[in-house]
Amino acid sequence: MNNDNKSSTDVMDRKTLLALIEDMAKRWLAHDGLWFQAAEKAYGMEEAIRIDAAAWARFSPLEAERIIRFLKIPPNGGIPALKQALGLRLYAFVNKQEIIDIDENRIVFRMNDCRVQSARKRKNMPDFPCKSVGLVEYESFARTIDPRIKTRCIACPPDDHPPEYYCAWEFRIEP
Repeated sequence: MNNDNKSSTDVMDRKTLLALIEDMAKRWLAHDGLWFQAAEKAYGMEEAIRIDAAAWARFSPLEAERIIRFLKIPPNGGIPALKQALGLRLYAFVNKQEIIDIDENRIVFRMNDCRVQSARKRKNMPDFPCKSVGLVEYESFARTIDPRIKTRCIACPPDDHPPEYYCAWEFRIEP
């Protein structure tokens, strides 16, 4: 078979393509972690977190914009648009997450199993204190999907959290 005019994804079945997406998301997450560790080693934890938050402030809207274009989400798509978009974030392919519908104007998003936090737990390390970065990340992502969406952190390390999730975020639009 001559594949000169075909990409390697042209010959993959759905199952293989989904596995590739998961693998690519794992590679992205590994790079993110290695980048952070290098920044932490060079500048210390506090400065590495500050730099990480600055990077997420730029990346989260970019990721949201690309998902908007991919899904053809209309402007001001509200909570339904956010629910769709959260399911296509890169880490959605490697973390276990859930969305709880409170009403048509409010949801709770939970990260039930986070690869970063689970790895730390396996190594008997404390949770990574990601709340300050999460505040930037989730708020900018949601606001890009629909500027009317307000974000509130329910819990995120270093906060205490129940065993069924690492972090939880409320997204709402005022009626």
